[in-house]
Amino acid sequence: MLGDATRLILVPAALPPELTGALGTVFGILLGAVIAHLFLKSRARQQQRDADAEAEALLARARIEAESLLKDAELRAKEESLQRRERTAAEEAARRRELGDLEVRLGRLEESLADRDQALEKKMRQSQEAEKDIAARRARTEEKEREAAALVEEQKQILTNLAGMTREEAKAMLLQKIEKEVEVEHANLVTRMLDRAKEEAEERAREVVGTAIQRVAADHSAEITVASIDLPNDEMKGRVIGREGRNIRAFEKASGVDVIVDDTPGVIVVSAFDGVRRETARRALEKLLKDGRIHPAKIEETLRVCREEMDEVVQEAGRKAVQDADLHGVHPKIISLLGRLKYRTSYGQNVLVHSSECGAIAGVMAAELGLDVKLATRCGLLHDIGKAVDHEVEGGHATIGGDIARRCGEDPVVVNAIAAHHEDIRMETVYSVLTAAADAVSAARPGARRDSLERYVKRLQALEELAHRYEGVEQAFAIQAGREVRVIVNPGKVSDRLARKIAYDLARHIEAELTYPGEVKVTCVRETRVTEVAR
Repeated sequence: MLGDATRLILVPAALPPELTGALGTVFGILLGAVIAHLFLKSRARQQQRDADAEAEALLARARIEAESLLKDAELRAKEESLQRRERTAAEEAARRRELGDLEVRLGRLEESLADRDQALEKKMRQSQEAEKDIAARRARTEEKEREAAALVEEQKQILTNLAGMTREEAKAMLLQKIEKEVEVEHANLVTRMLDRAKEEAEERAREVVGTAIQRVAADHSAEITVASIDLPNDEMKGRVIGREGRNIRAFEKASGVDVIVDDTPGVIVVSAFDGVRRETARRALEKLLKDGRIHPAKIEETLRVCREEMDEVVQEAGRKAVQDADLHGVHPKIISLLGRLKYRTSYGQNVLVHSSECGAIAGVMAAELGLDVKLATRCGLLHDIGKAVDHEVEGGHATIGGDIARRCGEDPVVVNAIAAHHEDIRMETVYSVLTAAADAVSAARPGARRDSLERYVKRLQALEELAHRYEGVEQAFAIQAGREVRVIVNPGKVSDRLARKIAYDLARHIEAELTYPGEVKVTCVRETRVTEVAR
C-alpha cells in the first residue's frame, strides 16, 4: 500500500497542478485512514490486555472471598455442632431426671403395695387369732357349764343331806353364788374387749391418715414477699427510676408495692406482702420494659390493664381448683377468693395448693370412714378462704372464712368446718374434725414447710462460693431466688471456649454437691469493653 502511494507521488511530475493537488488530498486521506486503523488496532490490543488483567484480579478476589466464606461456613458449622451437642446433653440430663423421678415414684408405689400386703397379712393373722380365741372361749364356756352342772348336783346333794334347809333355799343360795362368779367373769371380758377395741381403733386411724398422705402428698413451697424482673440492659434502670425518681415513685404509689433497684446487674426486685398486688406489679413492670415508654401516665394505664388481666387469672385459678376437686354450685365470690390464694403463702406453703391438698386428704379419710366424700372435700378446699382477705378484715382467718361462707349460702356443716378448724369455736360435726385433721396433716408432714430463711441464704452463698473456685472468675451472683447463677469472667484470662467449659463444669458441680429444688441456670458472661474519651 505504501509502494502504491510512492508511485502516486512520483507520477505527479508529469501531471497538471490541479490533478496533482487532488491526488495529494486523496493520498493524505488514505494515509490518515491507515494511521487511524493502526491506532485503533493498537488500542484494541491494549484494552484486551487491560481486560485480561482485570479478569485475573476479579478471579483472585473471588478465590479469596470463596475461601473466606468457606471458613465462615466451617466456623458456623462448628458452632451449630457445639450447640446441638449442648442441647443433646441438656435433653439427656432432663431425660435422666425424668427417669429418676419415675424410679422414685415406682419405689413409692412398691412400698405402698408392700405396706398394704403387710396390713392384709396382719388383719388375716388377727382374724385367725380371733377365731382361735373364740373357739377357746367356747371350749372354756362349755367346760365351765359342765363344771357348774356338776357343782349344782354336788350342792344339791349336800343340801339334801343337810337338815333344816328346804330345796328352794338351797336353790337360791346356789344361784346367788353362780351370779357372783358370772359377774366377775363378765367384768373381765368387758375390760378385755374395750382394750382390744381401743387398740384396733388407733391402728385404724393411723392407717386412714397414712393412706391419705400417700395418695395426695405434694410439694408446694413458694416465695414469700419478693419477685425479680430481668432487665434487657442496665440502662433501663435509669428509665425505671426516671428523672429525680418520678417514675419509680409513681409506680410505687399506683401499684402499692416497693421497687428495689440495687447494684445487682440486670435485675430489679418488686416487694409486697400482698401476692396479687405483687404479681400485678411484676406483670406491669415487664410490659413497661418491653414497651420502652415509661412515664406516669403510661404506668397508670399499664397497671389498670394488668389489674384486669389479674382478675381473669385469679378467676381461672379458682375455677380450676374447684374443677379439680369435682365440686359444683360454688359461689363466684368464693371462687375468686380461692384464686387469690394462689398468690398467698403461709410458712412457705402456697395456700391454694395447701387447700387443694387438704380437700383431697379430707375426701380420702371420709371415704375410708364411709362418710360423704364430696362434703368433706368441700370443707377441706374452702377451709382457708379467709386468708385471701385477712389483711383487709379484722379477725382470724377461720372466723373470716366462716362468715364469708355463711353469706355465700354454704351448707352449715361447711361453715362450721371452716370456722372451727383451729378450734376457735366448737366443732359440731365429724366433718369439722376431718377438716382440722387434714389441715394438720398437710402442714406438718415432712417436706411441706421445708425452706427456712437461713437455709435459703446459705444455699445462695454456696452457689456463689462454688462459682468462685474457677480460675478467671471475677464475680458471681446468685439471683432469681437461687434459680440462676451469673458468672462474670476476666476476658483476658478466659477465652470463649473456656467460658463455655466453666459454665458446663459449674452446672455439673452444682448437681453433684448441692441440694436444691427445681433447676439452676448457669450463665457465664465474658465481655470486653473499650472506652475512649474525646477532648
